[in-house]
Amino acid sequence: MDILAYLIPISLFLGGIGLAAFFWALKARQFDDPQGDASRILKPDYEDKPKP
Repeated sequence: MDILAYLIPISLFLGGIGLAAFFWALKARQFDDPQGDASRILKPDYEDKPKP
């Protein structure tokens, strides 16, 4: 039972880091256009290799 005194704060800390990373990704506009990316592959002018 003594190990729970270490595991619970560590798990809360790691969960907080994950939540902070998620909010950072939202703030950095990482999820702006998911529908555009999904429909872009269906267009006939889709290229396998991006332009340099």
